Amino acid sequence: MFGTLGIPLVINDRVVVALAVGAEGVHLGQYDMPLAMAREILGPSVVIGISAESERDAVEAERGGADYLGVRPVYSTATKTDTAAPLGLDGLAAIRRAVGLPLVGIGGLNRSNIAEVIRRGADGAAVASAIVAADDPEQAASELRAEIEEARRS
Repeated sequence: MFGTLGIPLVINDRVVVALAVGAEGVHLGQYDMPLAMAREILGPSVVIGISAESERDAVEAERGGADYLGVRPVYSTATKTDTAAPLGLDGLAAIRRAVGLPLVGIGGLNRSNIAEVIRRGADGAAVASAIVAADDPEQAASELRAEIEEARRS
């Protein structure tokens, strides 16, 4: 189950590690283990997220039984360079119209753009440099959360 803080552990890319540690989920990219194989190994109770770099990826992942999608990259990012061209807000909105799964926006997100990402269809956001490169990571995370909450209210 969840750790002491009630936060689920989701392992990136490594299905066997997720299985070994009893993680609540795994996130798979387009070149990782196929979704059907991961589901067979992990069973129905483990959350499986799939990276979607296009509307086609998103629709296929939904049909295949994904639990959520990491829509990436919304904007260009130096954090991960082996991705498709940025989708932009229009690409994110197109994926939102195409699928009913929860969407997590990924790529180039920061305090200045995260609210619009939520308004255009993402249910959540994954960030790296907006927090780890900040002078005060705790404050940066708090500000990002506030932007997301405000966008959900509007």
